[in-house]
Amino acid sequence: MDDQIPLLVAGSWEVGDAPLEVRNPYDGSLFTTTSYATPDQVERAVAAAHAAREAAAALPLHARADTLIRISRKLEERADDFVHVITSENGKPVTWARAEVGRAVSVFRWAAEETRRWSGETIRLDTDRAAEGRMAYVSRVPKGPVLAISPFNFPLNLVAHKVAPALAVGAPVVLKPAPKTPISALLLARVIARVMRKSDLPDGMLSVVNVENERASDLVRDPRLPVVSFTGSGPVGTAIQAAVPGKHVVLELGGNAAAVVCADWDSEPDLARAAERIAAFSNYQAGQSCIGVQRVYAVDTVYDTLRERVVAAVKTLGTGDPKDPATHVGPMIDEAAARRVEDWVGEAVARGARVLTGGGRQGSTYAPTVLEDVPPDAKVVREEVFGPVLVLERVASTDEAFARVNDSRYGLQAGVFTHDLQTAFRAHRELEVGGVVIGDVPSFRADQMPYGGTKESGVGREGVRSTMTDLTYERVLVLTGLSL
Repeated sequence: MDDQIPLLVAGSWEVGDAPLEVRNPYDGSLFTTTSYATPDQVERAVAAAHAAREAAAALPLHARADTLIRISRKLEERADDFVHVITSENGKPVTWARAEVGRAVSVFRWAAEETRRWSGETIRLDTDRAAEGRMAYVSRVPKGPVLAISPFNFPLNLVAHKVAPALAVGAPVVLKPAPKTPISALLLARVIARVMRKSDLPDGMLSVVNVENERASDLVRDPRLPVVSFTGSGPVGTAIQAAVPGKHVVLELGGNAAAVVCADWDSEPDLARAAERIAAFSNYQAGQSCIGVQRVYAVDTVYDTLRERVVAAVKTLGTGDPKDPATHVGPMIDEAAARRVEDWVGEAVARGARVLTGGGRQGSTYAPTVLEDVPPDAKVVREEVFGPVLVLERVASTDEAFARVNDSRYGLQAGVFTHDLQTAFRAHRELEVGGVVIGDVPSFRADQMPYGGTKESGVGREGVRSTMTDLTYERVLVLTGLSL
């Protein structure tokens, strides 16, 4: 890596005035250094996005689509570089880092495909006598430049989910990556900037600036950035929404995702698959995923067998150096995060919870942990653990399971293991979440589908086309005096 990774400020690569060290979460070693942007650099980034808004919105669809597909291909060509960066700055095991890069490649490809389909519609208005000879043409236009604030847990793919749809609709972006993991975003910016330069896109289409979290409120309030897209913690998202009531705000916040195992999911292959999926996705990304499995409600007829299989599967998940291909569960983002999880588990145990496996911390790594007999008001049930901790609970029926899923202030996604079609549609009807996954864990996400939550899990939707819709508004043209 460079001695100091520069920032992208309206087409110019620049170094800020305060260094930002990026450390490997596994051992605390220095990975590389970048910098925080100066107030002048932030101002120029915002001003350039504002100045480019009309030219960006006027870009022909082929120019946007060609740019996006070139970004996708260049990203794929440099996949190994991105895997190295993600693992080094985030601590994500190489297997999961490679999966994240693959998803980001797809996001830009899908954005290119959706751009070519991004067309208006015509509506004949002469269905009423008063509108004879009239037709409406309805198109979607950008709401304006986007302030994108991305989190540490998916430092590349969640950046892609903000940048690719914005480029697709012709909206400039000022990106503020998470201070813990800014290098993935800056490496992606290099790829995008080179492609944009060859495509003659305005320099103000993308800037990537590191800004201290304490200074981000000025960016959030800037009237030249009428759209704010934030992925991160609930309290921060709520504060953003309250600070700018006149802006369009998209929030992807937390969750404490639940899986339900119904009585009909009772064969040996069924329970083996459920246990393997639950074990894997309660611990992938070291549990630092808002749709990672945190709560499991299993009907009592399958509970004992499922518990045995889940515990056995979790015990096989190796922890250690994320660069080792054998490592499934790497470190958390820092030792403070691991200590918080340790405290929450300790609180649950002090109140009667039993540790079936795990429960130990070594530096920033927390062992994959399964708990049972947890009080329903314990933090590991009520809050978002955001760590490798799974709570198992026996329930008497699907009715009880669904009630427990809904007994949460979060509502992002849920998984329901059932073969029954009526139960599947009932889950879709009754569960207060943004998405229900049948026959699998709540952690499944296809990047082209609508994704988002209800209650305190956020507002708005991601997923390429959903985001494109969210970043735009309908503009109507009425033609008069036509012979239809």
